[in-house]
Amino acid sequence: MHKKSNRSLLEPRKKPVQARSAATVATIIEAAACILEQKGLADYTTNAIANVARVSPGSIYQYFPSRDAITRALIEREADLLFDDFGELNAFSSGREGLGFLISAVVNRRLKRPTLTCLLDIERKRLLADDVDKRLKAELVRIFRTCLERADLPSTARHPSAAADLIAIISGIVDSAAQRGDANAPLLISRVRRAIFGYLQMTCDGFG
Repeated sequence: MHKKSNRSLLEPRKKPVQARSAATVATIIEAAACILEQKGLADYTTNAIANVARVSPGSIYQYFPSRDAITRALIEREADLLFDDFGELNAFSSGREGLGFLISAVVNRRLKRPTLTCLLDIERKRLLADDVDKRLKAELVRIFRTCLERADLPSTARHPSAAADLIAIISGIVDSAAQRGDANAPLLISRVRRAIFGYLQMTCDGFG
């Protein structure tokens, strides 16, 4: 019963149907994003979100039962934005070109709001149900594998762990750079590409 109650606090009370309601929900979610990246978790409250969104707390509770439910909706919004960035992937005929496109898309998305991205990575582990988290990760891995399976890439690209490894490499390099204040996207993309394509040149024995 207790687990069910906690789970209910993470689910939206209702989904907006009309355009005006959808706009209100979008404003609430963006207000939450602004507070997180500007002030962090310390000042991240429902009242603060309401103030930034210029809505009443009652309007927030009409859609979200808790602050955590807003955060979860924000995590899912950011995941959707990243997947939208991958929309042109099918236009690339080679795995190398497609992988370069994916690298640029992930780097640019993480650099766009690095503080928010890092905080949401932490909150994701706490707030997303295992099935939702696994679904999002599996979709990201699937997208990378569509490139890695192309014949122009080394056979190591088709190792079962390759896609997850590449995603971890990209996130690690970008997040470390962001923490140092290094936000030069073109140079960072170049560094990530060297790391990724260097990884893919490993011999099969390198995977163990």
